[in-house]
Order: sequence, then structure tokens, then C-alpha cells
Amino acid sequence: MKVTFRIKRFNPETDARPHWEEYEVEAEPVDRVLDGLHYIKWYLDGTLAFRRSCGHGICGSDAMMINGRNRLACKVLLKDLGRKVVVEPLRGFRVIKDLVVDMEPFFAKYRAVMPYLVNNDPAPEKERLQSPEERARYDDTTKCILCAACTTSCPIFWANGQYIGPAAIVAAHRFIFDSRDQAAAARLEILNDRSGVWRCRTVFNCTEACPRGIDVTKAIEDVKRAILLSRF
Repeated sequence: MKVTFRIKRFNPETDARPHWEEYEVEAEPVDRVLDGLHYIKWYLDGTLAFRRSCGHGICGSDAMMINGRNRLACKVLLKDLGRKVVVEPLRGFRVIKDLVVDMEPFFAKYRAVMPYLVNNDPAPEKERLQSPEERARYDDTTKCILCAACTTSCPIFWANGQYIGPAAIVAAHRFIFDSRDQAAAARLEILNDRSGVWRCRTVFNCTEACPRGIDVTKAIEDVKRAILLSRF
């Protein structure tokens, strides 16, 4: 099948503003958007810039807007999009070049919520045990791959760059509800800030955008409830 890729391009060294370029790609229906981008990069226009790594929906590096929705280019089949594919960089981030955006502000917010286990007890001889029920409490949010699809689909984030964003809240949720962790109160205090969890307006864009199927909105509501019930 012949597929037309319409890609939003921007090179800050040569362009005053972003512009669109189109490419005709000969592809199989079961090819992915990432395969089409590779074809363009390798055979049609070597100047095209985009991120990708594992190519299997695990690393999250190839998140971009595909036909108006945040998706992973390595997971979307061309047969599900038709013969015209529109590709844009994630919204809300500074564009470095073409489909490559500056992720540092995103990761700064991720680091701000202490996304690691905190336990000051003496190290046990074996692992710190949990019951299946304790593990299930935060199982959903362990699946995050930090692709930023949820955060950059959020209209609150578009309007307020200070908002900590859904991905950081998901990262905090994973440890707040971990029975082995001892820093839940500190994380809840961080998220109780005016640019924290209360900025969420329950639009559900984040949940719809997540390529891992995480119920992001539910996780945010869990954190809100924990703040209300805690005395940190």
C-alpha cells in the first residue's frame, strides 16, 4: 500500500517556524508508523529527526502525535490509520528538531516526587516481603515507561507548564502505596502543592493516551484521597 506521511518539521538552525513536508512511502499494511519513519530517514530524507530505541513498546522513546493522538510509533500499524498519516512532535515541550522534543523538564518533575524506594530500616537478610494483596495495590502504576504521552495530552499541562503532570503522579503513586516504603508522607506533601495533584481536572485524556493501559486518572484520584486522609 502507498501511504502519504505528512510530518511537521522544524530545524531551529534554518527555520523561522515549523512547516509540513510530505513523503510517499511504499509499505505493507502490517508495517508500523516507526517502519515508515525509518524508510523516510534511510531512503528519502536523512535529515528527518526522531527518537526510537527498542522498537517494541517498552522504552517509550518514540512517543509522538499520530493522526491527532499521542501514541508510540512502534505500536501503531499503518493498516489502522489508512493511507494518510500525520505525524507531529509531542505538545507542550520545546522542539529540538522535527519530532525530537526537550524532555528534561518532564524528567525534572519525575525526579521531584522521589521515584525510588525509601526504607531506612536495617537491610534484611533476604528480600522485603509483601503479600499479593499489598503488591496488587500499586501494580498498575509499575507499568509506566515514561513516554510522556499522558502528560502531553493533558490540557492543564498545556496551559500551565508548572503542573507536575500525570506521569510524575503515577511515579509517586507506585511508591506511596508500596508497603515497604517509608516516604509516602514526603511525596504527598510534594504533591499537595498548588502545582501538584490538585491541578488535575479529571479530563481522562491521560488515561486514553497511555500506551500501557494504565488507569492514570484513577491513580491521580488515589493520591488525592491519600492526601485528604493523611496528616503527613
